[in-house]
Amino acid sequence: MRNEDIHFVLKLIRQMIKPLPSPFLDRLFKNRHDPFLILIGCILSLRTKDKDTKEACDRLFAIADNAKSMGHLSSRELEGAIYPVGFFRTKARQINAICQEICQSYQGQVPDEIEELLLLKGVGRKTANLVLTLGYGKLGICVDTHVHRICNRLGYVKTKTPSGTEHALRKKLPSKYWIPFNKWLVTFGQNQCLPTSPRCTTCLINQNCLKIGVNKFR
Repeated sequence: MRNEDIHFVLKLIRQMIKPLPSPFLDRLFKNRHDPFLILIGCILSLRTKDKDTKEACDRLFAIADNAKSMGHLSSRELEGAIYPVGFFRTKARQINAICQEICQSYQGQVPDEIEELLLLKGVGRKTANLVLTLGYGKLGICVDTHVHRICNRLGYVKTKTPSGTEHALRKKLPSKYWIPFNKWLVTFGQNQCLPTSPRCTTCLINQNCLKIGVNKFR
């Protein structure tokens, strides 16, 4: 796909997803703009059902909503608050380590630079970019499996990993699209451009997509 076509393609994608609900994390953090809560919520959401993530966030944030207070919770208290999220014991240890680091190195404030965020225990580029974009409103491109898959399927990038896709997008995607890009493509990927057997025949960008890697579609 030609680089200049991205404006038209994204316009059509936005048209298709307009009646659809936003991705879970966007809805979860809609009224929570605190970078710390977004950071912890992202960690809890990994490999966890949406319902369990929301309930865990509600329980945990009700008893501790900043790095200092959360860092004072015992392992048992943390585990009890976040159970049954996936790998809850590991995440409890991770959250405690992150809280200690934020308090000791950043005066209790979540850093607002991606290089600093990546120094926190267990924080990857996806989480770091979500904190930057949702928590600070700073430029960042959050690339998950949907974004990685769709960008390669379109032929907009040719990469092997989400990290590679992020770096490629930083070079060619117009910056005005960076922050909402994840929200648009996740919604599109969950409902139209599915991982297997995508709904190509009803897709508005069917003629613009190279369908790279698509062996079967509807």
